[in-house]
Amino acid sequence: MKVLVIGGAGYIGSHVVKELMANGHTVTVFDNLSSGLRQNLFSANEFIYGNILLKDNLDEAFSKGFDAFIHLAAFKAAGESMIIPEKYSENNITGTLNILNSATAHGCKNMVFSSSAAVFGTPEYSPIDEKHSTNPINYYGFTKLEIERFMAWYDQLKGLKFAALRYFNAAGYDPEGVLCGLEQNPANLLPVIMEVACGKRDQIKVFGNDYDTRDGTCIRDYIHVSDLASAHVKALEYISKENKSLTVNLGTGQGVTVTEMIESARKITGKKIPAEYVGRREGDPAALTAKSDLAHKKLNWMPKYSDVDTLIETTWKAYKANM
Repeated sequence: MKVLVIGGAGYIGSHVVKELMANGHTVTVFDNLSSGLRQNLFSANEFIYGNILLKDNLDEAFSKGFDAFIHLAAFKAAGESMIIPEKYSENNITGTLNILNSATAHGCKNMVFSSSAAVFGTPEYSPIDEKHSTNPINYYGFTKLEIERFMAWYDQLKGLKFAALRYFNAAGYDPEGVLCGLEQNPANLLPVIMEVACGKRDQIKVFGNDYDTRDGTCIRDYIHVSDLASAHVKALEYISKENKSLTVNLGTGQGVTVTEMIESARKITGKKIPAEYVGRREGDPAALTAKSDLAHKKLNWMPKYSDVDTLIETTWKAYKANM
């Protein structure tokens, strides 16, 4: 298939592009490089510099004719979304509507979207399956849920078939070591731990140690980025073959606490990695773990690289390559 990857120069996007190429697809990356990196573009067939807020940019891209597109161009910092909601409204919501309108106008009606576990909000039970109620507790999660609703309407009205992939916590780097372009200004746990290990930060701040968890710190379900990438390719092939839309969770079902991740990183890197425990951050639930049975059933997808050691080892390898 001829695939447009919007946000394909970013952390997750570059891994998705690599997986698409490995499976014989022809890939064009559309990115404004605000957080993506040129060094991540080497494997794509073509690169278009463009902005999802500029409709002309999107129309020019989609006019080239694509069988499908993958949308990864969103701001994702949950904490920041509670402080600057207008930034997330403009990029995540307005930008996505621009994409949907341009894609359908040019006859591109197969879409894979990077949704998020943030659509669920505070868990009513765990692990969370796709039937769990959706009640986001941060504005980032709200934008992702609204996009899912837009896609459902465009499916009904425009024939757009989509796969909404509800990631839990993306982590890790290319196990082959080919992709090692680091995220700019990372906010997620493992990259921040690595920046402390490299000496770029003095310490890591742990937001809350009084949660009702086994050590008081938040529990998250970490899924390796290469496992996410394989799910994108399988989802794309599913919707194009079955002509059906799909919403699935992507996680391991195994929760890891913040403290456990830091302790494992200390062992693997051999670094002290100082940590300071501070107050809770608004919009953070105590625990989020996934039930991904539907992805296993529909997509024949299983995570291969998402054990804690592999997550840390591949990330540390990427950071060392940039030191």
